[in-house]
Amino acid sequence: MQHIYQFLQQIAEHNDREWFHAHQAEYKAARQSFEAYVQEMILRIAAFDPGVAYQSPKTCIYRFARDTRFSEDKSPYKRHFGAFVCSHGRKSYRGGYYLHLQPGDSMVAGGSWCPPAPLLKHIREAIVEDIDRFRDIVEEPEFKRLYPVVGTDPVKTMPKGFPRDFAYPEYLRPRLYTVWSPIPDSLVSEPDSQDRLEHMFRTMAPFNGFLNEVFDEWE
Repeated sequence: MQHIYQFLQQIAEHNDREWFHAHQAEYKAARQSFEAYVQEMILRIAAFDPGVAYQSPKTCIYRFARDTRFSEDKSPYKRHFGAFVCSHGRKSYRGGYYLHLQPGDSMVAGGSWCPPAPLLKHIREAIVEDIDRFRDIVEEPEFKRLYPVVGTDPVKTMPKGFPRDFAYPEYLRPRLYTVWSPIPDSLVSEPDSQDRLEHMFRTMAPFNGFLNEVFDEWE
């Protein structure tokens, strides 16, 4: 797996189409290794989240080419490999399991990224209605050790329509209901790497389950 990072380090230094096309063999080798790794990851996640069993690396791995239309950075390629294992594929808003490999910035993450406003409102309502269960999930000691921050991109005040005296405002303010944990670049090359990732994702599973129950009611 280490050659994945070697390729990513090179593309970070030579992020242009001419270099990329001259090094297609290195890209394909790195991509194939990542696909094989993600396939094993899918099988392991399916053991505790059967909804992902019919996914494949093709439905989970993100394109390597960047969409530069609305970005000041016109670099044509990403500097990472990423895969989102979710029952409805990588483009879904549903809760899932994300692996991000990037030299010096690798991580696992999960949850729901950028849910649309109506769905975001339903998630917050579900948390208010079932706060004890939600707290049991996100304050469980191992979950809290791995994922100490629940949600990102919070609003500054309590969202409109929710009680201002709610005892746990930090669980209603996020715009993105995600969790994440950094991993060392060396992890994916270690013999027990899939075991360690499985543990991290299994710990995350109840959080995704809570979110996906909201999705089931919303859809």
